[in-house]
Amino acid sequence: MYELIPVGEAPELDEEAGRRFVENWPEFIFHDLEVKKYRERRVEYFREWEFYLVSAGRLIAGCWGVPIAWDTTVDDLPGGFTDSLARAVTSYEEGVVPNTFVLMAAAVRNDEQGKGHAGRVISAVRERAADGGLPQVIAPVRPTLKSSYPLTDIASFMTWTREDGLPLDPWVRTHVRLGATILAPAPESQTMTGSVADWEKWTGMVFPESGSYVIPDGLTLLELDRAADVGVYREPNIWMRHS
Repeated sequence: MYELIPVGEAPELDEEAGRRFVENWPEFIFHDLEVKKYRERRVEYFREWEFYLVSAGRLIAGCWGVPIAWDTTVDDLPGGFTDSLARAVTSYEEGVVPNTFVLMAAAVRNDEQGKGHAGRVISAVRERAADGGLPQVIAPVRPTLKSSYPLTDIASFMTWTREDGLPLDPWVRTHVRLGATILAPAPESQTMTGSVADWEKWTGMVFPESGSYVIPDGLTLLELDRAADVGVYREPNIWMRHS
């Protein structure tokens, strides 16, 4: 029996969740400076939209999202992950009534993967959003296979399919199997900035000169300027909408 519970109801799982749910993410993903500006307010305003999936008290997966107002058009989509967070926080402070849930992230612990839990947590939070007055559910999806094709534009990558017509990317395919449709590319969903030393630490690589680099788990290229001591990585995502 699986249950989706608000994180506030299970503080005893917080420490384990903090360890388990960073295992599958590259270190650089946690260094979006714009995200940091909104993190504390996001937790304060939208704590009820952060969940654990548990079974018999065992932590299985987790997810979180934010509510926004969206007019259902591609033109009105946020720029991506970071812009969704900014829109949610500023709209809340301005008293804007939301009608859409943005599923920002979902993760399954390593030793429970391959058992359908990703689908369970997405389905459960989608139902919770509808019950909470947010019938529209969208997600800036991070396509896991894109790291094998860092030179390919995200607008092209999102059209790639298998022989059966389903998306080539397994994470996008999971969403589609749950009834989601692809809306649009988000070519700069997040921007990570750091010094040369930062990027060498985050990637385990050495960058002897300025230029464009393929990095481990990167969906696109890192642009590095040694003279300015700065590296910039702009992460692409794919906007998807759940029915």
